[in-house]
Amino acid sequence: MQLDTEFLRRHYAEMSDAELQEIGRDDLVEAARKIYDEEVASRKQAQPKKDRAPRAQNQPGAEVEVEIEEDWLEDAAEAYSRYVSRGNEPAPEAEHARKVLEAAEIPCHLELYEEPDQEDQMQFRWRVLVPGKLIHRALSVLDRDIFNEQFEADWRAHLEVLSDDELRLMDPQYAFCGLYDRLERINKAYDEELARRHMDE
Repeated sequence: MQLDTEFLRRHYAEMSDAELQEIGRDDLVEAARKIYDEEVASRKQAQPKKDRAPRAQNQPGAEVEVEIEEDWLEDAAEAYSRYVSRGNEPAPEAEHARKVLEAAEIPCHLELYEEPDQEDQMQFRWRVLVPGKLIHRALSVLDRDIFNEQFEADWRAHLEVLSDDELRLMDPQYAFCGLYDRLERINKAYDEELARRHMDE
């Protein structure tokens, strides 16, 4: 007997969330299971996203704690760097980045790094290292506390010189569609990993 997939889609769509959850997914045939999964996924996407953004670690009541090994420098990642002519004093920008990360309670290390350029001449840069597992957090903190202010100023200056018609075209979701898409992908990947580990309940 052939499965009426269209009827089943309508049937699942008309069910309440509670009724849908009562269905034994493992008891369904493969085609029905696929339709069931599609309905469950569509309902999750339609639900408002929960505000899962962790509070900054330097704020009272921060709930996110990441265990960092004492020898984290062995697997460190570069969060910031600044090229300089050789000198013993850290670049002011690199020093500022280090202080910003420390204020956010992110372990970091500032060092002078030497490397050859394309002509095999030595060049120097101060770089700020952080534990590898905190690199995304560190880069976001630097964006928030250093780079975003200048970005906002440049964006405001750009908007001010536009005509009224041009300004209407600069809706952020249009001008920064790539950024909005990246945020959606970040949330989607995180939600899917939670679901894979059965941690989304």
